[in-house]
Amino acid sequence: MRMNNLKKLWREGKTTVGAWLSIPSGFSAEVMAHTGVDWLCVDMQHGCIDYSDVVPMLTAISTTNVTPLVRVPWNEPSMIMKVLDAGAYGVIVPMVSNREEAERAVAACRYPPTGMRSNGPNRAFMYSGADYQKHSDKEMLCIVMIETPEGIEKMEEIISTPGLDGAYIGPTDLALALGLPPVMDNDEPLHVATVNRMLELCKKHKVVAGMHTGSSKYSQRYIDQGFQMVMLVNDRAAMSNFVKAEVGRLTGWTPAVPTAPSGNTGY
Repeated sequence: MRMNNLKKLWREGKTTVGAWLSIPSGFSAEVMAHTGVDWLCVDMQHGCIDYSDVVPMLTAISTTNVTPLVRVPWNEPSMIMKVLDAGAYGVIVPMVSNREEAERAVAACRYPPTGMRSNGPNRAFMYSGADYQKHSDKEMLCIVMIETPEGIEKMEEIISTPGLDGAYIGPTDLALALGLPPVMDNDEPLHVATVNRMLELCKKHKVVAGMHTGSSKYSQRYIDQGFQMVMLVNDRAAMSNFVKAEVGRLTGWTPAVPTAPSGNTGY
């Protein structure tokens, strides 16, 4: 079976940097897969992506050694199983609030007797190899997002869930759960303290800590802090920010159409 490069890097104590995909396009996914990142996450929760988009995007990522992940819309076992069957090498599960919910996510990623995953890895066979079922439990990643008031309160019981590979922070939802404005790169003391606590608990229980960022400045900050999974950029923002910057460098011309506000992304 094809090895999960992300797991290998983490076992070696290395940091990994990835990117987020919210545009439903196999071509843009392939472009992003050739940028030098370690992993890509196809976003079914907030991106404009359905399952019919996920399969060609995972196929496109397969042209590289980048590890393909999917953030599912919810902690729903059938969708977790479906994206794994399509060739994702792990899932990121949003809004996990307690041990029971974390256990459900883990079980959906593992075949019996360890878990409850149904057998039928249709595309995963082609991506991973004919011995997929024999080894997949060791290679599939189950990563949960801790971003609700209950999840913050029960952070340690979630992170210590057997079989869990990682805990991932969505800064804006975490901020809302703390009663703060939904700011991505956040310096509010309460937000910082909560992030630091999660990192400490992940280290304590030997679980990978993941962080979503909106700039290389904050990506570097979390890399230096010890996060092993850091999101550098999403495809939509990368395209928008680059073009806006190039437009801003032009002289002797005024745009006929006002620039639309980019807003605060809900990650």
